[in-house]
Amino acid sequence: RRAQAVCIPATHLHLTAATMQVSQKDFEKAQEQLKLLKKDPGNETKLKLYALFKQATEGPCNAPKPGMLDFVKKAKWDAWSSLGNLSQDNARQKYAELVSSLVSAESAGQKKDASAEESRHGDYETILVTTKNNITKIMFNRPDRKNAINHKMYREIIRALEEAGKDDSTIAVITGNGDYYSSGNDLNNFTNIQPSEMEKMASDGAVLLKEFVGHFIDFPKPLIAVVNGPAIGICVTVLGLCDIVYASDRATFHSPFSQLGQSPEGCSSYLFPKIMGLAKASEILLFNKKLTAAEACAQGLVTEVFPDRTFQKEVWARLEAYASLPKNSLAVSKQLLRSMEKEKLHAVNSRECEVLKERWLSDECMNAIVSFFQKKSKL
Repeated sequence: RRAQAVCIPATHLHLTAATMQVSQKDFEKAQEQLKLLKKDPGNETKLKLYALFKQATEGPCNAPKPGMLDFVKKAKWDAWSSLGNLSQDNARQKYAELVSSLVSAESAGQKKDASAEESRHGDYETILVTTKNNITKIMFNRPDRKNAINHKMYREIIRALEEAGKDDSTIAVITGNGDYYSSGNDLNNFTNIQPSEMEKMASDGAVLLKEFVGHFIDFPKPLIAVVNGPAIGICVTVLGLCDIVYASDRATFHSPFSQLGQSPEGCSSYLFPKIMGLAKASEILLFNKKLTAAEACAQGLVTEVFPDRTFQKEVWARLEAYASLPKNSLAVSKQLLRSMEKEKLHAVNSRECEVLKERWLSDECMNAIVSFFQKKSKL
C-alpha cells in the first residue's frame, strides 16, 4: 500500500490537496449559510444534515446504537450509520450541496411570494395566509411533516382565524400545502415530557385545544375546507364545523382516537352522529375506520369530491364565484344557520377537552403512544 501511494503523480497530489482545501472552505461556508435560513427545512432534511456533518468531521458512525425508546438519538444514529463508508471529503461536498439547495429554494420562494398577486399576511412560520379575490386562504405549511399540527401551528391557526374573521374577505378557506391536507396532531407534542410536567402538559393542551375548536365554532363568515389529500385526527373532526368541505378523490379521512388511547374532539362526538348517524359515526370515532373521499361524501361529511387532476382548478373557480356574492348577506345567513347550535357546540367542546385531559394523563394513552412510536421506528 505504501509503495502504491509513493507512485501517485505529484500533480494528482497537488490537485487532491487543492480540492480538499476548497471542499473544507465550502463546508465551513455552508455551516454559516445554514444558520441564516429562515424556514425550518424539516426533520428529514435536518437528519441528513446531521449525518453528513458527523461523517465529514468524524468519519463513519462510531457511536453505540441507542435504545429503541430513545427516538431522537435513534433517528440520528440511523441517519449517520446509513452513510456507511462515505469519505469525509464526499460528506463535506454533499453537506455543502444540500445547504446550497436549501438556500436556493428559500430564495426562489421569497421571490415567488414577492411577485404573487395575492397579498401575504403576518409573520407566520407554520401556515401561509393570503388574500386574493375576496378569499382569505389559510394553508397548513409543514409539508415535510405532512402538515402535522404542533403547538405553534395551533396558535398560528387561531390567530389567522381571528384576523380572517375581521378582514375584508367574503369567505375563508382552509387547505394544505403538499400531498397531505394534515396528518393531525404532531405526536412529538407528547414526547420528551418529564413525569413531573405531565399534569401541566395535559392542562395546557386542553386549554389550547378548547380555544382552537372554539374559533371554528365562532367563525363569522363562510368557512370552506379544501381537502387536497389525506386528513387525520383533529383536522377531520373540525370539518363538521366548516360550512362546505370539498375533497380530492385521493383524500382519505381517519380519526384513530382509540388506537392512540384518546377520545374524540372538535365537537365530533356530537356532530358526527348528527351528520352521518350513530352507527356510521361509531365506526369512525370508536373503531378507527378510515373513509375514502367517496365514502365521506356519501355519509355527509364531505360536500363534493373532485378528480385530483382537476381538483384545484375546479374548486378555486367555484370559490371565486362564491366570493363575489354579497359579503354581509353571506355572513348574516351563516349566523342564522349556526346560531341555535353555538351554545351546544361550546358545551360539547368543553366536555370533550375535559375527557381528553384525563386520557392524556392515563397510562393507557401513554402506552398506546409509545407503542405507536415503536411500530413506526421498525418501518
